[in-house]
Amino acid sequence: MPLAARPWARTICALLPAMAIFVLAGAQQAQPPRVIEVLADHDSRYKIAGMKDPVITVHANETVVLRITARKAHNRNRDGSIHGFALLRARDRSRVPGWDFLLKPGVQEFTVTAPSEPGEYVVVCTVICSDDHEGMHMKFVVLP
Repeated sequence: MPLAARPWARTICALLPAMAIFVLAGAQQAQPPRVIEVLADHDSRYKIAGMKDPVITVHANETVVLRITARKAHNRNRDGSIHGFALLRARDRSRVPGWDFLLKPGVQEFTVTAPSEPGEYVVVCTVICSDDHEGMHMKFVVLP
């Protein structure tokens, strides 16, 4: 019996075009995560190119890559960290799990998923990097 005459072969042949469309649609939607460039500078400030007062804005559950360049600070931790990067909820200053990084000199990348809860957050430095350490923070906004 020829292959095309078999019932299961006809079913598979009928489904192939739909399967191809599904696979192609999935491939078009799968885009690499957005890269957000941040400078943790020697003057104990977070900076983002083109922004006087840096703000990171993401969508809830969005996957992003944080590419953070850390420049020499006045002080450092025993492990060589010169700055920290932690995400806190603005309303109660509680830490967001998975968003606490120690930064050593140079460029580091962290792939993270944005919080699921929309609202305002704050990024703070967790290493006493200088006398101006308390000023090392920036706004972080999660949109629905």
